Formats: sequence, structure tokens, C-alpha cells
Amino acid sequence: MSNKKQLRDIRWSILDLVPIVVGGTASDSFRNSLELAQHAEKWGFHRYWLAEHHGMPGIASSATSVVISYIASGTSKIRVGSGGIMLPNHAPLVIAEQFGTLESMYPGRIDLGVGRAPGTDQLTARALRRDFQRTGDDFPELLTELRSYFNPDSSSGLRVRAIPGEGLNIPIWLLGSSGFSARLAGELGLPFAFASHFSPDYTLPALEIYRSSFRPSEVLEEPYVMVGINVIAAETDEKAKWLATSQELQFLNLIRGQPTPVNPPVENMDEIWNDNEKAAVRQQLRYMITGSPETVKEKLQAFLDITQADEFIIHTQVFDHKARLRSYEILAEIVMGK
Repeated sequence: MSNKKQLRDIRWSILDLVPIVVGGTASDSFRNSLELAQHAEKWGFHRYWLAEHHGMPGIASSATSVVISYIASGTSKIRVGSGGIMLPNHAPLVIAEQFGTLESMYPGRIDLGVGRAPGTDQLTARALRRDFQRTGDDFPELLTELRSYFNPDSSSGLRVRAIPGEGLNIPIWLLGSSGFSARLAGELGLPFAFASHFSPDYTLPALEIYRSSFRPSEVLEEPYVMVGINVIAAETDEKAKWLATSQELQFLNLIRGQPTPVNPPVENMDEIWNDNEKAAVRQQLRYMITGSPETVKEKLQAFLDITQADEFIIHTQVFDHKARLRSYEILAEIVMGK
């Protein structure tokens, strides 16, 4: 694949799970996220997305639409949206109304990224959905219904209406961690965001499926790909690797079925995980980029070379809020010259 794109040629965005750290509260997390978003706007990041997860002790963004409003109200230019709303958890009408409300409050700044995974365990998914038969297979129908509320067919006469929502131009993105949404996004001519930050194996196959199945639409003439990446930048490679142990611990605890708040970094992960667990975590975080500014820049360019993405959305999970801010600041310095 041609090495034509450089880091300065693409857009840079932030994915925030609003981390709750050991010893911290959700209130602390929301304040920290707002501070990060305000810095991100100043540093030149393009959009700030929040993800829907439920029942996770380390993630505070379960009421995603509410958090989007909080972040958008405290910023003025940066796009704010969902990365994503897990559509099978909700009635499409409710999401249309929520995002119609957000777009009416913050015109021209709201993105609606949708996915089909539950974003939680099966028991919690049942509690959310109240429809015990729903599996996510009806995602295309839910998406069609959602889009119809924003752009209703005037010939259909009486209909259910999303007010606010109806007639608003809110960009809809499909999110994926496999080939299903990649193909659907391509066939519908919608922008596609891939979760490389937790599904590395499917990254390149999914991008190929999306691009090869793409059909131009009123929304897009050409494919548009955003790729999620875990990045932790610090002054030295050693410090970045040390900071990254917090995220390794989080994935390890997930594998063990014991999700926790974000833990402080540790000196030696080999004292905590066994060989199989280490291999599983390293595989899941295969594309995680950690290091000094020089190392991060080199690895990001290598990843851009193989993905040819139009945009990178960066997830940085570290325990210390100041170190998290500094990581994004370093990123802005090396890719945008800020």
C-alpha cells in the first residue's frame, strides 16, 4: 500500500470512556473529562467522543447522551458525539429525540456513532433492553428506523415523529469491531469507525470490506475511515510503558471476569499475570502505542501506512489525570505541531 499519507494529513480525535480510578468518584471523572475536552479543543483535536458501557466499575459514561451534553456545554468548537451509542439497547425513537435535542442545543457540533454490541454483559443487556429476544441481528432495521426519524418520508402520511430530531442533519457513523458493520457502512455510504483499540485482528480485513463494498451516497462520495488506537505518550519510553500497566491491568481484570476501577501503574506485570493471561492481554492490545514523542510518532506513521485511515481517534487510559493530559498534549505537538 502506498505510503502517501503523513500524520499531518489526517484528522485527530479523542475517545473518552470517562475513567473512574481507584480512590476516585464519577464526579471526579466528569470534571477531568471536561478539562481534557477543553484542552483538546485548544490543541486542535477534531472531535471528542464518549462511549456507552454499562455496569463497569471503571467507566462513568453509561448515560452517554447526558455526558455529551455536559462536554458540549463546556466547549465551543470541538465536535462532540458518541463512540458509540449501542443501538440495540435503545428504542431508535429515544436516540433520535436525544440527539435531536443535542443538535438543537449545540448546532453543527454533534456526531451520532452507533454500534450493535451490548457494551456490557448479557444480564445487564437484558435489564437495559427489556426485550429478551433481541441479539443485535436486527441492527440494520434499527438503523433504518433511526435514520427515518431524522429524514422522514413526506409521502407516508401520519407517522411517529422525533421532535426535536426531524429534519436535522446529524452525521451518523457506524462503529465496528468485525466485518458486519464494515459491510453495512460501505453499502449505505456512511462513515466507518473501527475499534482497533480492542479488536486488532479484524482491523485490516474490516477496512478492506468497508472500502470494497462502499457505494457513494448523499452523505459521502468516497469511503471515510476512522480507526481507534490506544496511545500513551510520555517523556521517555520507560515512563510510558509504566503508565500503560494501568490499562494492561484493566484488560487482565476483564479477562478474569473481575472488572475494576483504573488501578495505579505497577513496576512489574509479570508478578501479577501468568503466561496465558499475558499473551491474551498483549494480543488484545497489539496495536497499543506507547513511548516517547519520537517513538510514538514513528509507530503512528507505521500504523497509518498500513491502515491509510482518514482519521485516528485516540484512547488514552492512564491512572493519573495530569499524565493523561500530558499524553494528549505530546500527541498534539507531534502530529499537529501544537
